[in-house]
Amino acid sequence: MEKDKPAAASAKGITNSLKNLDLSPNYNPKYTATIPKLACKRTRTKPPSLSSLCLGVIGRHLEDIIPELGGIAVSFPADIKMAMAAIARRRKLLNDDVIISLADSAWGVLDISGSDVSDSGLAEVAGVCTHLRAVDISRCKNITAVGVSELVQNCKSLETLRCGGCPRSDFTARRCLGIFKPKLNDVKGDSWEELDMAEIGHSAESLRWLVWPKIDKDSLETLATECPRISVNPKASPFGFRGAEVPIEVSQDIALDDRCVEDVDPQTWAVSGFTLKTTSPSLSSPTELSLAEKFRLAFVERDTRLAPKRAKNARQHQRRAEREWRMTNTEAKAIALAAKASKSLQSRN
Repeated sequence: MEKDKPAAASAKGITNSLKNLDLSPNYNPKYTATIPKLACKRTRTKPPSLSSLCLGVIGRHLEDIIPELGGIAVSFPADIKMAMAAIARRRKLLNDDVIISLADSAWGVLDISGSDVSDSGLAEVAGVCTHLRAVDISRCKNITAVGVSELVQNCKSLETLRCGGCPRSDFTARRCLGIFKPKLNDVKGDSWEELDMAEIGHSAESLRWLVWPKIDKDSLETLATECPRISVNPKASPFGFRGAEVPIEVSQDIALDDRCVEDVDPQTWAVSGFTLKTTSPSLSSPTELSLAEKFRLAFVERDTRLAPKRAKNARQHQRRAEREWRMTNTEAKAIALAAKASKSLQSRN
C-alpha cells in the first residue's frame, strides 16, 4: 500500500494540471505567435569558400595586375578566369586586353555587356572559345556587325545572343540581320531539297534565341519571315516556347556571369565608388544615332567587308603586270625559256 502512494500522488497532480489547462477559444495568441519567428531566425548562411575570398582580394586590386594579367592567368582554371572577367566587367575594367588574357576554350558563356571590348577583342575571344552557347554583347558601343560576323563564324554552337540596350548597339543589331539569314554557297541547284548543310554557310545556323529588348517592328517582321528558327525575346515558361525548352540564358533579369560571382562579396566591385545596376530595357535612352555617325559606321563596315576583295584584285593586277613584263622584256623571255628548258631536261633524265 505504501508503494502505491507515490503513484497516486503523481496521478492526482496530472489531473489537477489538466483541470487548470485553458481550452476556451478566448486564448491569448501572443505566446504561440513567437514560435515560427524563432524558427526563422535559426536559418544559417553558407560561409564563402576560400577561392571566393581570394577572388574578392584580387578583384579589389585588379587594376594593379592588369598589365601582367596575361602571364598570371595562364595557369588559372576556366571558372576562375570567368569570375575575374565578371569582376572586371562590374568594375568597368573589361577591355580587349583583359578579355583576351582571360579567354579560355572551356567557356560556355560570355558576358561582355556594357564593356569596352571591340570587334578585334571579340574576334580573338571567339577564335579561342569556340564552344560558346550564349553571348551577351548588349550595351557594347565598340562592337559592330564585323565582330558579330566573326562570332557566329567561329562559334558553331551559339544558341543565345543578347544585344541592344543602347542606340549604337541597336544599330549594330539591325546591321546584323543579314548575318542571321541563311546564305547559299551554291545557287545552281534546282530545289531546296537538293542542298545540304555544307552549301548553306557564313550564317548563324545554330542561333535559336535572340534577346533584343527594344527591337523595332521592321526587324521583328524580317526575322519572323526570313529567320523563323530564331525566337525573339522568348519568355521562360514551364511548358517551353514553341515546343522547345527555353534556356535560362534568355532571362533578361539574370546576367550570364552571375553564377561565377555569387559567392564573392559585392563590395569587391564597389571599390571604384559605384555598384553595378542592371538597367531595365524600358529605361534605355530613346535617342537615336546621328546621321553622320550612321554614315561613319556604315562606311567602316563596308570598308572592312570589301578589304579581302581589294586585296584579291591587287594580287591579280600584280600577276598581270608580271606576265606583261615577261612578254615584252627580252631578258625576261630568255629567263623563262631557260627555266622551261631546264625543267624538260630534268624530266628526261
